[in-house]
Amino acid sequence: MQDAAQKPARTAAAGRHPPRARKSIGAVRSPETHRAILAAAADILDEVGYTGFSMEALARRANSSKPTIYRWWRNKAALIMEVYEDANEAALAGTDTGSLRGDLISRLRGLWTWWDDSWAGEALRSVIAEAQLDAATLDELRNRFIPRRSAFVRLVFDRAVARGELRDGPGVDIAVAQLVAMSWFHLLTRRLGEREAIEPHVDAVLKGLDADKAYRRPVKQKPVRGT
Repeated sequence: MQDAAQKPARTAAAGRHPPRARKSIGAVRSPETHRAILAAAADILDEVGYTGFSMEALARRANSSKPTIYRWWRNKAALIMEVYEDANEAALAGTDTGSLRGDLISRLRGLWTWWDDSWAGEALRSVIAEAQLDAATLDELRNRFIPRRSAFVRLVFDRAVARGELRDGPGVDIAVAQLVAMSWFHLLTRRLGEREAIEPHVDAVLKGLDADKAYRRPVKQKPVRGT
């Protein structure tokens, strides 16, 4: 009798409990929870920026838990880098003008504008600054984030190689590094408004490739009449 009397009370109490957090599966990422965390993080960054971002607010917004978040990302900066990469590729996708010069100018203008007009520029500046003081953040930035972002720029050169505009080789990777470095310089010194600097920098990089015969597009010789 006592058990029967208590059972409805426990059931009623259970109905007043707050919704359960999404289930995770330990170190293995649940796709649903992973997407929810990244989406919530992007929303918070859009609302309060990097400095106002906290893991506590993220856990509440994503209906997750801090232990789950820290199992999947070693720190705040590592999480922000992943959110940044998702947003970066979505913001700059589809840049194809039909020429290497046009693609590079279009992509860099789009990148600088995105940095300037959204949370992304301030977030990346903050992550770079944090990396100077934290070894784990520096490792993530140097060994994973930068190579992936450079590869995203490299795709523009790969298209040019496929079109026959230039030859591939180590010089192309140097050109990518020069353009990334130039962009980060303008980001870190808060000179993103100087869009007029983009075209001459692109031209200088391409001139360097063109000056090296190893990267010059092969020119088909026209047949000489009478031979």
